[in-house]
Amino acid sequence: MAIGVFDSGLGGLTVHQAIAARLPDLPVVYLGDNAHAPYGVRTADDIFDLTCRGVERLWAEGCDLVILACNTASAAALKRMQETWLPADKRVLGVFVPMIEALTERAWGDNSPPRRVAVNNVALFATPATVASRAFQRELAFRAVGVDVEAQPCAGVVDAIEMGDEQLAEALVASHVEALMRRMPFPEAAVLGCTHYPLMQDAFQRALGSQVKVFSQAGLVAESLADYLTRRPEFVGPGTRSMYLTTGDPARVGGKATQFLRRAISFDPA
Repeated sequence: MAIGVFDSGLGGLTVHQAIAARLPDLPVVYLGDNAHAPYGVRTADDIFDLTCRGVERLWAEGCDLVILACNTASAAALKRMQETWLPADKRVLGVFVPMIEALTERAWGDNSPPRRVAVNNVALFATPATVASRAFQRELAFRAVGVDVEAQPCAGVVDAIEMGDEQLAEALVASHVEALMRRMPFPEAAVLGCTHYPLMQDAFQRALGSQVKVFSQAGLVAESLADYLTRRPEFVGPGTRSMYLTTGDPARVGGKATQFLRRAISFDPA
């Protein structure tokens, strides 16, 4: 019994950590496609091909259900995967929907028509590819009406986080928040649409101000997964052990991951 967590780099470790805390007895196989990161500047076709390759690798480890713990992959590849590529006995889930359900105060699986919600002005911070896809707005429109979304492509933030340069990452966050707030001066909520960004949540909150509610994904995705597996236990795959895999250099990625989460993590080659 195992599930897979896929990301283009290290950001998905925030989701992996939350899943492990919520479901401690569930083996989780993590795959970071570090050799091809970042995805946020790639074409949609390239992201689709790389994501499919990563998901197939996790299937080989006995993970019949894979979480795309990468907003860029969820935005640019997931819908196409589900419609044209996914076998009937496998599942691939993204990270947008749990956050949108929380933002719109909807229960899991609520398929009622879209309605007005408490939040009217939402700031979205994400990679350039995620912003360009408009996947967040599309998913939101299925659930809510009358919500104005202002999206800010946050170039450079993922690279700074992966390099371990917290000072640069904080400066970039402040710059991107300032740029967005010139277009939307009074957002009521902010969505951190990249799984790297929870590591900079305090910086986003400081730049936005305490009056803005910041939605971050890791805990929401873990809770949604627990609900999903309660309803669909048949998609817990036959894998039996947890592991960390990377398409990059295992020693280098392990060192970065250890710095990233401030605990020792060892990677194996994918």
